[in-house]
Amino acid sequence: LPAAVPLALSGGATAHVAALAAGCRDAGLAVRVFAPAGMSALFGAGIALEPTRIGDRPRPASDAAEIARLGRKLRTWRPAIVHAHGVRSGAFAALALLSWRRGGRPWLVVTVHNAPSGGIYARAVFRVLERLCAWRADEVLAASPELAARMRAAGATSVSTFEVAAPAAAPPTDEEVAKARADIGANGRPVVLGVGRLAPQKGFDVLVAAAARWRERARAPLTVIAGEGPQAAELHRLASHAGADVLLLGRRDDVPALLAVADVVAVPSRWEARALVVQEAMRAGRPLVATRAGATPELTGEDGAVLIDADDPVALAAAVTQVLDDPHLAAALAAAAVARSATFPTEAAALEAVLALYRRLCDASAGWPS
Repeated sequence: LPAAVPLALSGGATAHVAALAAGCRDAGLAVRVFAPAGMSALFGAGIALEPTRIGDRPRPASDAAEIARLGRKLRTWRPAIVHAHGVRSGAFAALALLSWRRGGRPWLVVTVHNAPSGGIYARAVFRVLERLCAWRADEVLAASPELAARMRAAGATSVSTFEVAAPAAAPPTDEEVAKARADIGANGRPVVLGVGRLAPQKGFDVLVAAAARWRERARAPLTVIAGEGPQAAELHRLASHAGADVLLLGRRDDVPALLAVADVVAVPSRWEARALVVQEAMRAGRPLVATRAGATPELTGEDGAVLIDADDPVALAAAVTQVLDDPHLAAALAAAAVARSATFPTEAAALEAVLALYRRLCDASAGWPS
């Protein structure tokens, strides 16, 4: 059977890549994952991990060396399909395959998980990478209709929307919930939970600013953020400067238990595609406050969350305290979220869609792409 090479990024896409790699292995494909060395624990038996340095920002000299090394690895292994996740991974793969002779290279599939964020320079670089992926990818999968439209505008000719499903998770045990509660140490105070990569896109600086606004309440909520990323030190600094009671837990593998402890889940993102934490919170029946960013309103509808505009700590604070103060509203949000989450696609359906794409490419009568 043909081999597949998922190239992985950090963040929410990681869980999707891990599930995809495992599903391909179970379907009988030979799988190798090119990803940072620290991600090896996410991939199980039968999946080879090739440590690869694909950073979150351009580093011309090291990037060029990594692209050349990736090209050599791919020539040695000669996979039928290279499936890259994220525009930086897609650009790396496109450049690594650029010198392959006409008609001899693997099929290149790129899944786009995110829109650009950051300043003018970062957005300009992202746009260049998008165009490179659009130019070289044989198939582009987009995690939201908005991303699909961006890639068509960039010149991609074969684009489809791909719904990234949150991994299925068993309900947490009483012991797991008790441990999460002890780690948080809220001592009976309400818990406002944020989960995600600590990066500007996720808007946790806005959550910290909102937390400063509710610190004078009689039962001031404890704001808890689980995740790691480049903004960790900045968030510590912001919370200290604002006098906000914020606990940064770092990376956690017990999100279901953390959700069980949370009174409100806050998703203050500036942009999202199909956020895994939104899906997880809705399945767990937790009251949710989220921004109208990306595809989040499509997931929650108007009844599965309190939706606010991004970059508005005043609105975020008001929405969170409204939910905390109104048990009937919290219960209605939870019930609507559970009902809507029953319609979400499963990981199995997402895997079968990707495998069908692989089969279509490899069975194409025209043979290898030019």
